[in-house]
Amino acid sequence: MNDIKAYTHPHVRGCSTVRLKGGISQMIFGSFDFRFCRYPARFGIVVVFVAIVLLGGGCWLTAQTAEGASAYQSVDPFIGTGPEGHTFPGATVPFGMVQLSPDTQIRPFKQSYKWAAGYRYEDSTILGFSHTHFSGAGHSDLGDMLIQPIAGEVRLEPGDVEHPKSGYRSRFSHSSEKAEPGYYAVTLEDYGVRAELTATTRVGVHRYTYPTGAAEHVLMDLRSSIYNYEGKVLWSRIRIRPDGTITGMRETRGWAPGRQLYFAMRFSRPVISHELYDREPPVEYRGFATPGVTPGDKQALEGRGLVAVFDFSPNASPLVVKAALSPTSEENAIANMNAEVPGFAFDEVRRAAHGTWEKALSVINIDAAPAMRKNLYTALYHALLAPSTAMDIDGSYRGPDNQVHKADGFHFVSSFSLWDTYRAEQPLMTLIEPESRTTDVVRSLLESQKESPFGILPVWQFQGIETWCMIGYHAVPEIADAYMKGIRGFDPEQALQAMVASATYGPYGHLDEYMKLGYVPIDHDGESVSKTMEYAYDDWTISRMAAAMGHKEIAEAFAKRAQNWRNVFHQKSGFAQPRYANGSWREPFDPARAGADSGFTEGNSWQYSWYQPQDEAGLIQMLGGDQQLVSKLDAMFDAKVDPKQYADVEDIAGMIGQYIHGNEPSHHLAYLYNYAGQPWRTQERLQQIVESQYRPAIDGLVGNDDLGQMSAWLVFTSLGFYPVAPGSNEYVIGRPFVNRAALTLPNGKMFRITAEGMSPENRYVTNISLNGRPLDRSYLRHEEIMRGGELHFVMGPTPNQTWAVKPSSRPFSLSAQR
Repeated sequence: MNDIKAYTHPHVRGCSTVRLKGGISQMIFGSFDFRFCRYPARFGIVVVFVAIVLLGGGCWLTAQTAEGASAYQSVDPFIGTGPEGHTFPGATVPFGMVQLSPDTQIRPFKQSYKWAAGYRYEDSTILGFSHTHFSGAGHSDLGDMLIQPIAGEVRLEPGDVEHPKSGYRSRFSHSSEKAEPGYYAVTLEDYGVRAELTATTRVGVHRYTYPTGAAEHVLMDLRSSIYNYEGKVLWSRIRIRPDGTITGMRETRGWAPGRQLYFAMRFSRPVISHELYDREPPVEYRGFATPGVTPGDKQALEGRGLVAVFDFSPNASPLVVKAALSPTSEENAIANMNAEVPGFAFDEVRRAAHGTWEKALSVINIDAAPAMRKNLYTALYHALLAPSTAMDIDGSYRGPDNQVHKADGFHFVSSFSLWDTYRAEQPLMTLIEPESRTTDVVRSLLESQKESPFGILPVWQFQGIETWCMIGYHAVPEIADAYMKGIRGFDPEQALQAMVASATYGPYGHLDEYMKLGYVPIDHDGESVSKTMEYAYDDWTISRMAAAMGHKEIAEAFAKRAQNWRNVFHQKSGFAQPRYANGSWREPFDPARAGADSGFTEGNSWQYSWYQPQDEAGLIQMLGGDQQLVSKLDAMFDAKVDPKQYADVEDIAGMIGQYIHGNEPSHHLAYLYNYAGQPWRTQERLQQIVESQYRPAIDGLVGNDDLGQMSAWLVFTSLGFYPVAPGSNEYVIGRPFVNRAALTLPNGKMFRITAEGMSPENRYVTNISLNGRPLDRSYLRHEEIMRGGELHFVMGPTPNQTWAVKPSSRPFSLSAQR
């Protein structure tokens, strides 16, 4: 035992911990802690050992570390709620339909970007708690069914942030906030109300504790919406049923046009009176009056400016409110409520949410420095929020044709930010979630294609409705990646047919010209280069799956299309460059040009020129050799850039030279040094990125989390590998940022990552072994992970410039097929 460290436990007086590491203890147990706690003498000395479990001949720490924080306790939902992360702190469960969270401001549409998640940490007032939110989106919508508890006088308008008590919004202090997975609480200072939130998959549950003796009210505002504008609410309805259940709906014309959402709400105490208002400004025709002389007489109301107030007798017991959602009908919202929250036991629902999250997060057991551990478990938490459930308890859902369908043998999910999540978020799910989760994703995509009026797979879909946001047909690589990994819970023939249909639908994204010319021309499309590059990758994944299925003609046709990136790569400039329909290159050319009509999507040629994950060896050949790629990458990372250059370009954040970590086209770039035989340079760049782009703080995400993609990048990278080319069944090796980690795989096996000599100074990998045998290549195969075992890194202060340098040791490329 050559490394024994004793220290005082920071949270328990009289406790100390002995850490055993190295020598015989390292061989037998690895590194772990014994905790010794001394209690008063009359009890003697009680020794508490940290639990370990036997895993394949070795021992492993449970999710409860020596520092006392479980996976659940390590999550901080406030990370990313600052400047540009666009995350929310409220209550939800993994992949839930409900995201019950506070909204701090609802600004006019053109001022809404900062409030894409409804909440921004710098704000000082809360409008109320709405039931739907995106996590980390770069565009937004939702904020459905806003509820605000009120004590005393009721005001029907939100009011002005600068003028307290001018409306129903309330001031709050962060000191009164508490957020953990599945639970949020805050005190509304202007009302003295303690608000607590929790959730199931389809039901949000509120608990409001009012000041003693105060008049108690609950206000519901169906006008409020994230990314709001006049006229966004097309129609809405509220009705009070004889048994006291409140039901209704809202249809909006937002990001997803014509989106309908239904709700049902019940209270734990009787409503003694109510008021229903339509606050829409006068219009030319409103029909005839709804029965009822006053707002309190009306039992139902329809319109575009609905506000409801429900009044309760003062009571010492808290008021519990449960609100269920449905994409299809009020009756199904009631059924969802009855199935998931039949009573009003708030604490029981909270405990269930806690248990669900504890299980979901414990799928990866992480031993890392405290700040990194918090970063990673919060990243895992964010990665598990979407795609979200979008069907009722009976399987009913609304498809892209805006009609009601029924899922048969699968769960329909939506919130598909595919331009982002195909890169790492969905590949991560194939390693940590049951196969049924990926099956649900694929079958939801395939059913959406069948129901689409255009006959293509989703592009950016939520609650079943297409938004046409972003570019590419990136449902294709998610399906191909699943198939290539052996996931078979769907019909592969149907899947391949849907993939080909999407890739050959000419009216979409100038695919007709892409198929005719081999590229998208700049004179017809301002994002032409990005589309060409991304289409070519998607085409390659179709080729991979078709070949594996024995469809030779399809495989060959799309393998040819996979080379189309070459048609916009200009060897003279050494960059991907816009090209006209007549074949000429657009000149003059500036690789730093971004924005409208630049030829690029949320970036420029500095990021997109190296986007051919299926054929980086081909890029190296076009550049003239390994060193030319290394020089290009160095020039990108080391460039001196004036941020004003990107002032008019959306979602540009996290800049390191021309590398932009806050946007997805850069996410694979640090790993490309491996393809040039210099993996130690990848290791250097990864440390540079991780140290500058993530931290456990309000502003801990430099850009939008993009429904888990930014977070999934960190999870993969911290483990020491990353899926540069989903569909290849390979992960490119970087360097770890954890001491130890263990993944519980979908097949029940365990894959462990261990790092010997981890320290800030030891930033290089000096050697790697897989299951005790030296690994001489810079990639892992998916099947190697799924067999279980151990990937062991030895870290050191100087680079190993002989490891994985040969072409045969490098990751997959079309132009260098092994």
